[in-house]
Amino acid sequence: MPAPDKILEQMQREPANVRFADLRKVCEAYFGKPRNSGSSHLIFKTPWQGDPRINIQNDKGKAKAYKVHQVLLAIDKLGVKP
Repeated sequence: MPAPDKILEQMQREPANVRFADLRKVCEAYFGKPRNSGSSHLIFKTPWQGDPRINIQNDKGKAKAYKVHQVLLAIDKLGVKP
């Protein structure tokens, strides 16, 4: 499985073609372990006020493109460089 920074590059190039497992790996690298599991949704806590979560959804092994965009925005908001 590729490293999170390689997956992040692919997410930026092709947000509609990201595997759910890869998106989960990136989210765990930036936000820690999800607070729930066992369903098609995983929820990650974020360090800022407001809506403090990232919610990703498994769609037959792929990540939904709009969820990929939300994760990219959240990583950008963190202000860390991959």
